[in-house]
Amino acid sequence: MANVARLRALRHSNGWIFGTMLVSACLSLTASFVLAIDAVRLAADPATSLSCNINAVISCGTVATSWQAQLFGFPNAFLGLAAEPVVITIAIASLGGVRFPRWFMLAAQTVYTLGVIFAYWLFYQSMFHIGALCPWCLLVTASTTLVFTTLTHVNIRDGNLPVPRRAQSALRAALAADLDAIAVTIWLLALALAVVLKYGDALVA
Repeated sequence: MANVARLRALRHSNGWIFGTMLVSACLSLTASFVLAIDAVRLAADPATSLSCNINAVISCGTVATSWQAQLFGFPNAFLGLAAEPVVITIAIASLGGVRFPRWFMLAAQTVYTLGVIFAYWLFYQSMFHIGALCPWCLLVTASTTLVFTTLTHVNIRDGNLPVPRRAQSALRAALAADLDAIAVTIWLLALALAVVLKYGDALVA
């Protein structure tokens, strides 16, 4: 029981929360960087074969040349290049003991929530409209989910969200029961299962 208590205390510590946020944001930034390079290569030569063009389903090129990949008139990856360094800065500064003001963390929560919604919109488009999956895009989806989860954890814990007191107490109780960790684990497994059920053997064909 003592070991379980220590593990739970570790998961709720700043080191674990902001460390997870840092690693996840770095993964998302790396994926965004690769996707940005691929977008530039495709702009120069649309016939370029990308290293992650594995088959008809696992094909970064198919996703990157779709209109969804440039929804705002430029490669979506550039959004990641702009947003993730901010999250990395928050994580590193917080690991160093910096406590950001409530308005700043609320703004970060709002902006990143929009980013997660956009990431899942792209995931949906890839699954059901484009008909192809990009491994780097899937990494972005998973890593942004983890960043969103850790950021939300911090903002609930520190009372940064504008919610009624009763709701705040319920959310903190859910964190104390590790329901957030359970929920995100089930969610990511459900996404992986959805991909397998949708494409099956075509993933490795």
